[in-house]
Amino acid sequence: MEMDQSSEESDISDSDIPDYEEELYKRLQQGHYKVRNTNGSSRCPFCSGKRKQDYAYNELLQHATGIGASNRNANVKAKHRALAKYLNKDMVDHSGSSQAVDVQPKTSKSKSNEQFVFPWMGIIVNVPTECKDGRYVGESGNRLKEQLSRFHPLKVHPLWNIRGHTGNAIVDFSKDWNGFRDAMAFENHFEAEHFGKKNWLENKHRGSEIYGWIARADDYNSLGPVGDHLRKNGDLKTVDDLSNEESRKTSRLVANLASEIEVKNKHLQELKCKYTETTLSLDKMMEERDSLVHTYNEEIKKMQQLARDHSRKIIVENEKLRSELDSKKHELEVRCKQLDKLVVVNDNDKRKLDAEKKKNAMKNSSLELATMAQKKADEEVLRLLEVQKKQKQIALNKILHLERQLDQKQKLELEIQQMQGQLKIMKHMEGEDDAAMKKKIDEMTEQLREKVEEMEGLEDLNQTLIVKERQSNDELQHARKELINGLKDMGTVRATIGIKRMGELDVKQFLPTCKQKFGKDEAESHAALYCSHWQEELRKPSWHPFKVITTEGKSKEIIQEDDEKLQALNEDLGEEIYKVVTTALLEMNEYNPSGRYPVPELWNFKEDKKAALQEGIQYILKQWKTHKRKR
Repeated sequence: MEMDQSSEESDISDSDIPDYEEELYKRLQQGHYKVRNTNGSSRCPFCSGKRKQDYAYNELLQHATGIGASNRNANVKAKHRALAKYLNKDMVDHSGSSQAVDVQPKTSKSKSNEQFVFPWMGIIVNVPTECKDGRYVGESGNRLKEQLSRFHPLKVHPLWNIRGHTGNAIVDFSKDWNGFRDAMAFENHFEAEHFGKKNWLENKHRGSEIYGWIARADDYNSLGPVGDHLRKNGDLKTVDDLSNEESRKTSRLVANLASEIEVKNKHLQELKCKYTETTLSLDKMMEERDSLVHTYNEEIKKMQQLARDHSRKIIVENEKLRSELDSKKHELEVRCKQLDKLVVVNDNDKRKLDAEKKKNAMKNSSLELATMAQKKADEEVLRLLEVQKKQKQIALNKILHLERQLDQKQKLELEIQQMQGQLKIMKHMEGEDDAAMKKKIDEMTEQLREKVEEMEGLEDLNQTLIVKERQSNDELQHARKELINGLKDMGTVRATIGIKRMGELDVKQFLPTCKQKFGKDEAESHAALYCSHWQEELRKPSWHPFKVITTEGKSKEIIQEDDEKLQALNEDLGEEIYKVVTTALLEMNEYNPSGRYPVPELWNFKEDKKAALQEGIQYILKQWKTHKRKR
């Protein structure tokens, strides 16, 4: 039986519609609301105040669907949505044949074969108009579109003739199935309100309400502005025609995709083959690498073994020399003891013995010093053996350089040392009556004195030359500095000889590249930004993209090409700007690596090299003479 609805009329919000709809649907299933009349017709249990209560099944379903999609309050929409759900799911079997209007394109055979105007269009008639200045005017298309917004129309076209607004309009929907659903909902809404096409044709008193329906074949073939607009902007098609056309498009798309998949599979197979070849090649390279590493390790082991054998040989030889020195030291000690005993026997011999003792003491001291020197030499040899691989080449180059510089002095020193050694030996061998030996000693002493004086003279001459060279160099540097300052004051116009700030970037060097990349209008601003940015990078002491290489025994710093910043610069601005920045970087590293700021230098711009002081002076004199002739 039907329940009293007075307690259920309280307003609800839109968010509560689904819950309230489900609750009413369950009550309809339980029979709390009366839907079927005794004569077999249907009624709306939620519209008891209306006169019509004998709907056919499809009319009641259209009524419930239209109000459920309308802009009414949430309470009314929830009730009619629950009724539509109940009619679709629970009353189909009792009605014998479900004639419910479904917006799906293939649910009804009659709809599938029925011809519609495509793209989907709706027709609205009886639009209110009024006469102004002899012409009829009515609501605009945008206004009508706002009123029908819940059906998602694309556009509304009011129809006009020579008398003005005809009171008719065409509603455009989207071409897809969603547009068809919106068009069917549009028609169902008007039929539910009894303002559909059938009501328009049957009613003689149509009032001021708007009627609407979806455009079909009879509308397309009709006379008047509606038929003209439909024939001009659309075609007649059935739902089956559109479905078959879409199926054909889908089939073509599937065939194209299958062809693309086959091509992709072939490409994938080729990539797999290339991958296999690459893998085999890499495996072969790894085997060759392992073989080279093994050979290298064997060579290193051999070299280490040779170095150890050489070290042992040197240590054995040093031990042998040390034992010989110890034996000689022992002999000298024995002789000293013998001399001490002989001192008591004869006073004359005492002086000789004292002299011999002193000589022996000197020899002993020399031997001790030699022993200490030999010990230090042994330690130095062991240390040098450990770093032999790293320092061998450097030490050899340094020795050769020193030998070339000090050849004459070393020869003198060697001659002096040889003569001193010979004198010591001859003094030890000297006897009381050996006059010839004494004369030879005097001659060698005189030669030794001359050699010492010659070496002292060479050293004095060398020191004098060094002092004069330093003074000359200071004067040249001062003159060069004054010349640079003078050229600065002469102006910035570039000539053959001028001032170049080493390590400084020029914005003009960035202009050609920026013109190609950004155009003439923005080239100057971008060039200035790039120039300023990379000048700041050059000033940073933390950025030192250099590596040291050794060529012909000399160490040299070169640009590290795999530096991240330089690689990014090359990719962004190209090879020309890369060369400009790296050249400035090399200049900065050469002239001011610690301060990291540009340094002025006298420069020959014609030959692009550092100018000599003589070139700068000749250029100044030439300018002075030219200026003097002009005066």
